[in-house]
Amino acid sequence: MLRTYQYPEFPYSRSPDQDATLPVHHPVLIVGGGMVGLTMALDLRLKGIPAIVLEQGETVSDGSRSICQAKRTLEIWDRQGAATPMIGKGITWNIGRVRNRDQVLYSFDLLPEEGHKIPAFVNLQQYWVEEYLIDRLTQVGGEIRWQNKVTGITPAKDSVTIEVDTPEGPYALTCDYLIAADGARSQMRRELDLPFKGQVFNDKFLITDIEMKADFPSERWFWFDPEFNPGQSALLHRQADNVWRLDFQVGADADNEEEMKHENVIPRVKAMLGEQTPFELEWISVYTFQCRRLEQFRHGRVFFIGDAAHQVSPFGARGGNGGVQDADNLGWKLDLVLQGKAPDSLLDSYDEERIFASDENILNSTRSTDFLTPKTPVSRSFRDAVLSLAEECVFARPLVNSGRLSMPATLHNSTLNTLDEETFEGLMMPGAPAADAPIRFDGRAGWLLDHLGAGFKGLIFGAQGSVPARLDADGLSIDILTVGETGLQDVKGWITNRYDGQPGTFYLFRPDQHVVGRWRQFDEEKVLSALRRAVGKV
Repeated sequence: MLRTYQYPEFPYSRSPDQDATLPVHHPVLIVGGGMVGLTMALDLRLKGIPAIVLEQGETVSDGSRSICQAKRTLEIWDRQGAATPMIGKGITWNIGRVRNRDQVLYSFDLLPEEGHKIPAFVNLQQYWVEEYLIDRLTQVGGEIRWQNKVTGITPAKDSVTIEVDTPEGPYALTCDYLIAADGARSQMRRELDLPFKGQVFNDKFLITDIEMKADFPSERWFWFDPEFNPGQSALLHRQADNVWRLDFQVGADADNEEEMKHENVIPRVKAMLGEQTPFELEWISVYTFQCRRLEQFRHGRVFFIGDAAHQVSPFGARGGNGGVQDADNLGWKLDLVLQGKAPDSLLDSYDEERIFASDENILNSTRSTDFLTPKTPVSRSFRDAVLSLAEECVFARPLVNSGRLSMPATLHNSTLNTLDEETFEGLMMPGAPAADAPIRFDGRAGWLLDHLGAGFKGLIFGAQGSVPARLDADGLSIDILTVGETGLQDVKGWITNRYDGQPGTFYLFRPDQHVVGRWRQFDEEKVLSALRRAVGKV
C-alpha cells in the first residue's frame, strides 16, 4: 500500500519527573496527543498554563481519519496561530452535490455569503492537522511526552494521580486537573469504568483513501443507489496531495477482512472511477455508525473531550470538529479557575454546554444514519419517495439527508448567558459563536474575529463618549471596542447587519468568542452583572 505521507517520528525522551522521589505535580495533564488533545494543550499554553501532553505513540494519527475541518474549528485554530498552514495545504470547498443513481438531485453552498476570513470547510488529512498543531505547540514552548502511556488513574478530592509507563519503566504524576483526550477506545474511560450510552448501528462502510490525479472539482459528491454500488450509498471527497476519500456503504453483513483486501477494494474503486483511471491505494478501513456519549463529561477533576466523551457517525464531520470545540469551551474556564478568578463550579458549565452540543450532533448523526440506512420497509419507502421528488421539487430537498454537515452549537440555554431584554434580529443571540466580518482598524484591513477572544470583549456600535475602553471587576476585565469611524470600521456594513447593530447597541463576548449578552444601550451595571454570571459567580 502506497504511503504518500511521510510520518514523522518523535523520539522518547526521559523527563526529569521520572527521577523525582515523589510524584511531580502539574496544573493540568492531557492524556492523548491527537487532534483534540493537541488543540487543548495549545489553548492552555497560550493562556500561560504549562499543560503536558502524554501520548503513548511516537507519531501522528495513522490514516487520514478526520478530513473535513469546519469553519468554526479553523477559526479556533486561527486564534491559536495554527490555521494558516492548514488552509494553505488543504482543499477549500463550499459546494456539495447530491445524486440519486446517475442524476444530480441538487447542489448546496455551505457559505453563500461573502465577508468571512475562514472558508466553510477545508479538507485536510488528520495527520497533517496534527503535524501543524505539534509545530505550533512546540513553537510556543509546549511539552509532549512521546511513548508515555497512562496506565492508571486515581482521582482524589483535590488532585488526580496517574501512573505512566515508558520504555524506561513506570513513574507517577499528580495534577490539579486531568483531561482525557485519548479517543474512542479511551483507557481513562475504562479505568474509571464509565460506559457509553447510545446506539451502535449495524450497517458498515468501507473507507479507502486513494492517490490519483483527476480534474474533478473540489466538491463533496454523494450518491444514493449509484450503478457502481447498487442499493447502497457512496461519497467522494478531495484532500491534499492528490489524495481522495472514497466511502462505500457495504451492508450490515459485510465481512470486514474481506472488504479490506486489495483484490476486493480495487474493483469497487474502478467501478466508481472507470477502468482507465490510474490510482494507488493509500489507506483502507471499515467502520460502523456510532451515536453515543458518556452520561457526564466531567468527573470531579477529570474531564473527557473529543471521542473519549462522545462518538458520532463520520457523515457530517461532527466528531473531530466537535472535539476541538470541546477544548475551546473548557480552556478559558480552566484558566480562570486556576487563576482564582472564577469558582470551581464554573467547570460544571463545560458539562452543561458540551453535552448540549454533543446531543445536537448525535441527533443530527442519528437522523443521517436513519436516512442513509432505512431500518424498515416503511422508512425505505419514505426515503425513496423523498429522493424521487427532490430532483424536481425544491420543498423535498431539505428532507434529503446525506449527512448534515458540522455547524457550531448555539448554546441557547446556557446558565452563563444573560437573556435579551429587548428585540433583536439575526443569529447573534446569547450563546451564539460570533460571526466574522471584514473591518479596517488603525488604517489596516482585517477581520472582526481577530479582535475577539483572548479575554472578555465588549463591542459597541457608534461613538459613545461615556463608555470606557475597559471595565474591571472582581479581578476580571472587559476590553471594549467601538464599531465606528474612530474604532473598528465596518467597511462593508456586514458587522452592523449581522449583529443588528443599531446605534448604541452593546455586545459582550466570552474568551471563546460566544455571545454572553447584548443590550440596546450600554449599562455598566448590567454588563458587569452579565460578566459575573458568565464566570459562574451568579
